[in-house]
Amino acid sequence: DDTDSSGSSEQAEQANDSVTKEKKANRLLDVGDPLQEQAQLKQQVEMKEMKPPRLEPFNPDQASDVPEETFVVMSSTPTPEGPRNSVRLEGRRRFNRGLFIIDLRHMPAGCGTWPAFWLTDEANWPVNGEIDIVEGVNYQDTAKTALHTTKVCRMDDVPEGSKTGTWDTAVGIPDKKTGIPDMTFRYAQDCFVYDPHQWLNQGCVASDLKTEGRSLGVPLNQNGGGVYALEWDPVYKHIKTWVFSPHGRVPSNLRDALRTATNEDLSTRVAPDTNQWGLPYGHFPIGDGTNCPSGHFRNMRLVINLAFCGSVAGNRYFMDCPKQFKKFKTCNEWVESNPDELKEAYWKIRGVYVYEREWQKQWS
Repeated sequence: DDTDSSGSSEQAEQANDSVTKEKKANRLLDVGDPLQEQAQLKQQVEMKEMKPPRLEPFNPDQASDVPEETFVVMSSTPTPEGPRNSVRLEGRRRFNRGLFIIDLRHMPAGCGTWPAFWLTDEANWPVNGEIDIVEGVNYQDTAKTALHTTKVCRMDDVPEGSKTGTWDTAVGIPDKKTGIPDMTFRYAQDCFVYDPHQWLNQGCVASDLKTEGRSLGVPLNQNGGGVYALEWDPVYKHIKTWVFSPHGRVPSNLRDALRTATNEDLSTRVAPDTNQWGLPYGHFPIGDGTNCPSGHFRNMRLVINLAFCGSVAGNRYFMDCPKQFKKFKTCNEWVESNPDELKEAYWKIRGVYVYEREWQKQWS
């Protein structure tokens, strides 16, 4: 566990810098100068604009004048024996439905990183499916959610106006016989991991549009993190996914649910209600009457991991990291060089929350 005070050193430095600028401005003006008031007002506005998003304390210590927050930090450092090792946390409980939420202050970002928060039954993959709630590689900056299944699970029946996001694309797939890239424009709406018209194991991938370019990786960290949520609901025949960043954009119902989640008095806990959160960026219809049977997703456990290079971040290395590629010809060589950039390769998690409906608790 780690702790941070709500008053950050960065805010203090910015405030001190702004005060210094204001003093310099005042010295340039005569006392009583009518421009002085305007200059002071301008400095106040600049100082206000420089402040980062307000980060509210999550678990404030009521006995202290300075609230503190409790975190789980997950990172990897090089060893005398070799490069950084990947890190992986696996849950023990199995799920067949639920509302899954992760509240972050920071996620791994930068060239060579491959972090993910996901659901899987790897011993029976892809028969029991895979749901990637949060996943990014290298410098990707837009949140995406992907489903991976066996045959017969397509997302071409999503109701119009039910989501704010779009679909990832599958263009340039090499023909298996000729090797010639197929430049036909297609959305990645087939969840089948071996679909011939998509990249291998691409799956069906929803991509955020509302906060595009600011909902993953470096931009997310600069905003102080955010909250990701996924609702897997076979009864109401959908999987939906949201991202909120910075924390000031978290809906009040979700904010209250996270604040009260650990209250000992159960009557004071606020139940999350996704109907109050606005449209999700990803909507995947599943179950009877859809083009994806709900049986594709079952018996899954939560996984949080930080990988380096590998089949995705490594294969994309030459495209995503051209500057590094000039000196280090492989992703592994880059990571082994222990660059300062990899100091950003860590999770800082305020909490992971799993909910189910009261009337579903008796189900297996």
